[in-house]
Amino acid sequence: MSEKTKSILNNKRIATLTLGCKVNQYETDGMRELLEHVGAELVDFEQKADIYLVNTCSVTNMAERKSRQMLHRAKKCNPQAIVVAVGCYVQTMPEEVLKDLSVDLVVGNNRKKDIVGILEQFLKNRQKEQQDESVYNCQWVDINQKQAYENLNITHMSEHTRAYIKIQDGCNQFCSYCIIPYVRGRIRSRKPEEIIQEVKKLAEAGCKEVVMTGIHLSSYGKDWKDDEVNSSRLDGTALLELLQAISEIDGILRIRMGSLEPRIMTEEFVAGLQKLPKVCPHFHLSLQSACNETLKRMNRKYTIEEYMESCDRLRKAFDRPALTTDVIVGFPGETQEEFETTCRNLEQLNLYEMHIFKYSKRRGTVAETMPNQVAEEEKNRRSDILLAMTARQKQAYEDSFKGESLQVLIEERIEKDGENWYVGHTERYMKVEVKADEEIINQVYTCIG
Repeated sequence: MSEKTKSILNNKRIATLTLGCKVNQYETDGMRELLEHVGAELVDFEQKADIYLVNTCSVTNMAERKSRQMLHRAKKCNPQAIVVAVGCYVQTMPEEVLKDLSVDLVVGNNRKKDIVGILEQFLKNRQKEQQDESVYNCQWVDINQKQAYENLNITHMSEHTRAYIKIQDGCNQFCSYCIIPYVRGRIRSRKPEEIIQEVKKLAEAGCKEVVMTGIHLSSYGKDWKDDEVNSSRLDGTALLELLQAISEIDGILRIRMGSLEPRIMTEEFVAGLQKLPKVCPHFHLSLQSACNETLKRMNRKYTIEEYMESCDRLRKAFDRPALTTDVIVGFPGETQEEFETTCRNLEQLNLYEMHIFKYSKRRGTVAETMPNQVAEEEKNRRSDILLAMTARQKQAYEDSFKGESLQVLIEERIEKDGENWYVGHTERYMKVEVKADEEIINQVYTCIG
């Protein structure tokens, strides 16, 4: 970097923190690489830094509270530092966030790719002691009016062996409990050639496993409907073709996908997945409730019967696939009878793992003002019932592999009783610890379950 082109960020100590989903993590990693490229020194969030960048989350009121806490912690760590609030919490109410005395700069979604230029301009304006701070302190766009996909890239993994690849942004579903369509905008898909190029570079860097992520992954390619070439790709075809292309990349051993809608699991889509050995038999199918009446109030676009059919297709195509989901308990209007229906159907589904969430009001959503809100103690009771159910089902699923040969991609080394142990996951994302004398991180290790 020449003196003429040297960035004002050169040698600045910058700490980053990510809250929320894997899409946020990918975007933080992309920003970190941009900052590294101009000479910034990246430090741990608990260290003293010149700039703290918090990639915030807004999926729940609790997530927003956590975002505020982390912004305050950053300012407390170094009162002289520049504290930058980035992402979804900012997108909901940028002016309100900027009123927080701990926050110096807000950067909304679809401006993350511009983080270097935004920080450079902020620092230059501060040096000039410009008085009209509002001109440059709020870097925000109305994401619902901006349809372009925000391009960010990564060249190395944030985890030891696994890379999360963002391929899609935005959501058109408007579930009654969810704020995400308002803070992430409409669906936008990344060009396949850009994804493939990124995965190739990661493979060259030693990456063995990639996970396709997005805000609404099942919508990948649907925004191309006005493109004559892609006009027919509205049924998962675009996603399947992308997986086929990634399967051809040398060095990549495993491919996973983030959360998917159950309706994407058509006979054709599942048959296509079955032909790709690198696709892991591990599928997270969004559910939220196993009762049709509750699903309708949630504005979910499927029935429990359709969900069960999708699971059946996967179980016919793959040997004991690991099927996981999310379930919300205590959604407004969920009666005891509806909850019992959910329990019966979840027992029948017998999934590998369920992530159980107690419904909490999210301001700005339809569900916030719905009648018949469920009492907190009842939410706790229902949550305990489903947590016990998923613990039992998970144990039974893992027990079914006892005595069998398992392929474990080793991710990290830990020390137990003075001995080296290694931790990794199988293709079905079962966590395994193995004892080994040799260094085996980022290798596929065979062990007996």
